[in-house]
Amino acid sequence: SHKTVSVLFVCLGNICRSTMCEAVFASLTTSHPLISTIDSCGTGAYHIGSPPDPRTMSTLRAHNITSYKHSARQFQTQDFSDFDYIFAMDEDNLEHLERLRKREVKKRGLSEEGVGKVMLFGVFGEKKGKRGEEVVDPYYGEDDGFERAFEQAVRFSRGFLGELEGGVL
Repeated sequence: SHKTVSVLFVCLGNICRSTMCEAVFASLTTSHPLISTIDSCGTGAYHIGSPPDPRTMSTLRAHNITSYKHSARQFQTQDFSDFDYIFAMDEDNLEHLERLRKREVKKRGLSEEGVGKVMLFGVFGEKKGKRGEEVVDPYYGEDDGFERAFEQAVRFSRGFLGELEGGVL
């Protein structure tokens, strides 16, 4: 009997990449026995309370994901207690989260117990030999950046679920 896991997706502003991954992951794991909570947030405070970028939503709709709703929020220390896996979209956010995690572990007397694991989500996209792919921020780019983020979200989600179901994690 596996315990269920909770998953948090993190980017900078919580309106593009992390929301895309949250929505895709949720759509792939509806009533999945191993998954409990799914959420997303940003390391920055830029968009707190905002809905996802309209281009994120239209990309999701184009792939028949129509019920996703989210209000942007900022990462908080409590998330280390609430989530088993905290997935960063890129190296910058990964470093930021790793720093916060180190501080949190130290504060708890160097116990890793109950402190969520921080990882680059793209490690599950394995192009072998790489440390993992980054989900490139599509915010300032062309619309195809959102399509690419969607494709990565699907691939990384399946990679993660495969390892989870296979007992690798």
